[in-house]
Amino acid sequence: MMNDVVIFSQWFFLLYFIGLNVSYMLLNFAAIFNVNKYMNEKTLADVPGIDSDVMPPVSLIVPAYNEERTIIQSILALGQLEYPEYEIIVVNDGSDDSTLNTLKSCLRLRKFPEAYRNRLDTKTIKMVYHSTEIENVRVVDKYNGGKSDALNAGINISRYPLVCVVDADSILQRDSLKRVVQPFMFDNRTVVSGGSVRIVNGSKVTLGYIQEPAAPRKLLPLIQVVEYLRAFLFGRLGWSPLNALLIVSGAFGVFHKETLISVGGYQTNTIGEDMELIVRIHRKLKKEGKDYRITFVPDPICWTEAPEDISSLARQRIRWQRGLCESLFNNISLFMNPRAGAVGLLAFPFMLIFEWAGPIIEIFGFIMILIGFFTNQINPDLFMLLIMVAIIFGMILSLTALLLEEMSFHLYRNPFDLFRLFLAAIIENFGYRQLNAIFRVIGFYKWLFNKESDWGSMNRKGVGV
Repeated sequence: MMNDVVIFSQWFFLLYFIGLNVSYMLLNFAAIFNVNKYMNEKTLADVPGIDSDVMPPVSLIVPAYNEERTIIQSILALGQLEYPEYEIIVVNDGSDDSTLNTLKSCLRLRKFPEAYRNRLDTKTIKMVYHSTEIENVRVVDKYNGGKSDALNAGINISRYPLVCVVDADSILQRDSLKRVVQPFMFDNRTVVSGGSVRIVNGSKVTLGYIQEPAAPRKLLPLIQVVEYLRAFLFGRLGWSPLNALLIVSGAFGVFHKETLISVGGYQTNTIGEDMELIVRIHRKLKKEGKDYRITFVPDPICWTEAPEDISSLARQRIRWQRGLCESLFNNISLFMNPRAGAVGLLAFPFMLIFEWAGPIIEIFGFIMILIGFFTNQINPDLFMLLIMVAIIFGMILSLTALLLEEMSFHLYRNPFDLFRLFLAAIIENFGYRQLNAIFRVIGFYKWLFNKESDWGSMNRKGVGV
């Protein structure tokens, strides 16, 4: 009996693995085609004067909880954006460090009796401040309610028709807002547009501006550079043309405010608020029969600090996986729904089979292969072949992402940086991916048994350090 279970598990794992990698390769081909198309067409976006009169004003919302080390750098970066009209709304979500005092001293805040509509329910707002240092900056001080609650408060206070959500530990390149807003100008069906997120660790930052992009010196964030390239340049660039994008990064996304409010804003009872919102927008607009677009634009860049220690990485990935589970099952009616188009028939099943169930199947498959090897129920040559094929496919995906980055945007110009990223694309397959799968299984467990979890924290050195 045990022998039959081991053999069945091995064949199941092999077939699952083939399906997974074929799916990824198809996404890769789609991404390569789309990035070439995008690079050929992007010059239209650089026509002189196109951004001066017709670009809609934008409200930038920055949720901040215990961000005393990074918040000023982020605001300085946002203050240098090349965009005609925008406001910056920093929402201090009941921080218990010196975030608010840092904002008061650096921005010279003064109290202002702000009038606004509570279109989304939030925790009580204590005070609204205006900056006398930077004219278009306001700070909202409120009781702690979590990131989603902070974002909803910012949406309530915002004045403009487009809302851009930016993490407090992030830095936008000066032209990023201009580029990420362009889908709203060229296609009036657009309700959401997202850009790329890159790792800032190791780069030179001066007064909130990226002076010189560089690969991190430490191995853990270096591997995450490759991981982010794979996720954004392949995953999101592959799904976007099908209007089947299921996530826009919570670190950098632009929304049509009225659409955002019509679907109820951010859910405060979920960990993965960014993905859950996008999936819910798909579900509600599909149900209403509306013609809309959710778009990914690859070259607007938001730089963010990546975890440099295992414990911070673990908390982040556990939270991400739990958020994925909540997002999918809160909107399960999309699954194989013909009315949902590519979202319901392709993207949702892909996420459910390969991202939701993937870590469990991967860990279980490796365990069964090891059992088969040590009980002589699998040929040693076949064992080595399975392991090598898994590793080689992982390397191909990562190296292709790195190659695509160099063929298109070419951010890392130092040959030594490129060599280290090449090594990271190989090294990540020997331990990092397996460890990441374990973290994701823990996230699945926390979701399944409704274990306590929250916004989480990360040991930060400060942006650009």
